[in-house]
Amino acid sequence: MRIFRAHAVPVNPVDPQTFVGPATTQRLAEDPTAVPVGVYRVAFADGGRTNWHRHSGPQWLFVIEGRIRVQRQGEPAQDVEAGDAVVFAPDEKHWHGAVPGCTGTHLAVNVDVTTTWLEPVSESEYQTI
Repeated sequence: MRIFRAHAVPVNPVDPQTFVGPATTQRLAEDPTAVPVGVYRVAFADGGRTNWHRHSGPQWLFVIEGRIRVQRQGEPAQDVEAGDAVVFAPDEKHWHGAVPGCTGTHLAVNVDVTTTWLEPVSESEYQTI
């Protein structure tokens, strides 16, 4: 058994090369044994969002506070809220962030993932639902 203590892990601002707007991230846990899994707490302020990106493995999002907007390429954006979960399949181009006018926090669980960061989400993409 391993225990990961949230208070022992720093909260960091996100990389402006891969996110638009204000957000923070905290790596809560990582286990590289067997199938590598990483768990991140990502808190988005109003206007905060990821760039478009893909993962080599599945990514689960568990919304724990507020409201989060998610979008898969080629489909309309959708809003989810605390208690909801989202899974992106491997290689699915997508983005996620706070619903405009709101804040939101999710836990991201990346299963055997390498992330490929792509272009920023434009303001019109972000605002359109």
